[in-house]
Formats: sequence, C-alpha cells, structure tokens
Amino acid sequence: MTRTAAPRRHMPTSPFKAPAEPPTPESFTIGDLVTDDHHGLGRIIGVEGETAVVVDFGSRQVRIPTPFSKLNKL
Repeated sequence: MTRTAAPRRHMPTSPFKAPAEPPTPESFTIGDLVTDDHHGLGRIIGVEGETAVVVDFGSRQVRIPTPFSKLNKL
C-alpha cells in the first residue's frame, strides 16, 4: 500500500516562515512597450495566451515563451 504525502499547512503561530507564494505571471497586451536584457527595447505585437508573446525589437521579431524572466513592461 503506497501513501502520498499531503501538502503541509502553515500554522499561523509557527515560528518558521510561511512558504513563499509563487509569483504571479506578468500579463502583456498588444502594444505594450517592453525591455529585454538581451534584445533591448521592443513592442508587443502578439500574445499567445499565457504561453508566449511575440515582440518586435525593430530589427527582428522574437517569440518569447513563459516565464518572462528577462522581459519587463515599461
């Protein structure tokens, strides 16, 4: 018989830190100005739900999949 571990609840009176909440993914819309650490300044020209965005950086168009760790909205 195999048992699976249930996630542990954090007790409010516990002296230990509560588990960190996962960060909410940043949402982008068409026309948003963004910066990327590698490509520079660009504009969102396509959104593929929560999976990817297409960004026009002037010299090229790049599809960037989630997570958008290096993409920042201006």
